[in-house]
Amino acid sequence: MDTQKKLKIGVVGGAGYTAGELLRIIMGHPMVKVDFVYSTSSAGKPLHSIHYDLLGVTDMCFTDEINPTVDVLFMCTAHGDTGNFLREHPFCEHTRIIDLSNEFRLKADSRALGRKFVYGLPEVNRTKIVKAHDIANPGCFATAIQLALAPLATAGLLKGELHVNAITGSTGAGVKPSATTHFSWREGNLSYYKPFTHQHLGEINETLTKLNGNDDFKMYFLPIRGNHTRGIFATAYTDFEGTEEDARTLYNEFYKDAPFTFVSSAKEVHLKMAVNTNKCIIGLHKYEGKLLITSVIDNLIKGASGQAIQNMNLMLGFPEDMGLNLKATAF
Repeated sequence: MDTQKKLKIGVVGGAGYTAGELLRIIMGHPMVKVDFVYSTSSAGKPLHSIHYDLLGVTDMCFTDEINPTVDVLFMCTAHGDTGNFLREHPFCEHTRIIDLSNEFRLKADSRALGRKFVYGLPEVNRTKIVKAHDIANPGCFATAIQLALAPLATAGLLKGELHVNAITGSTGAGVKPSATTHFSWREGNLSYYKPFTHQHLGEINETLTKLNGNDDFKMYFLPIRGNHTRGIFATAYTDFEGTEEDARTLYNEFYKDAPFTFVSSAKEVHLKMAVNTNKCIIGLHKYEGKLLITSVIDNLIKGASGQAIQNMNLMLGFPEDMGLNLKATAF
């Protein structure tokens, strides 16, 4: 593939949060250009009428038409809508599809619509992603939790009970307002939802079981709605016979070649280390016979759009971090 020629990108579901993040990042990518942004609800309107910070960046408008010959298509559709859209709007065989919904994540390497979707968690599945044509991008909770536990699973150390608690920002619920995303309800408030039954458990258990070599573990996951807008703060603890230094050595070795996942030398990590970046920051703490793992990501970037671009880079032979060296908010 001629990497000197900018490749054409299409985005479907262009008015949502994940599409907004995708456009902000992709417009700074040196090897691709946005060809169309599809949205029936906003067709004809400038992108910056919805994604305000694109004012001064682009005068492109949303459209209700597609170009079926684009090089890469990002599907930012609602969960369950991707397949129907692709059946109604077929794309060329050469078009690579990166789906940010949950439609093709289960049973990794799933086949649908004549395509083979590879599960796109780069720290675990890099070799397959490099050779892939189509990608099922992981969920945000799934990304944070899998990165927290993948080193233990790869060493075959997951057994017994795993307890996971993760708090997410309101953007994780999507752009459409609801009773539990309304500012007056969310501000100064906390609540859990879908206890022990969250939809991301399927892909998490599938990956960890494969890495661990068995399913001799049981995960109890409590997702929590936070009163912040973005970022996931996940904590997991499980039995661990080694020392904290043993765990740190294990994690550092596992992530030594990962450009975006970092093991902190401090026990405590916090959201602002990762928000607005494609990073995952991991903290480790041993207490008695338990290892506490903390994992923080930006749910819209590493948990969605940034990871999708990371996958695109890997598939197309670009440097993995191209266009993704983003600055954290810090304060």
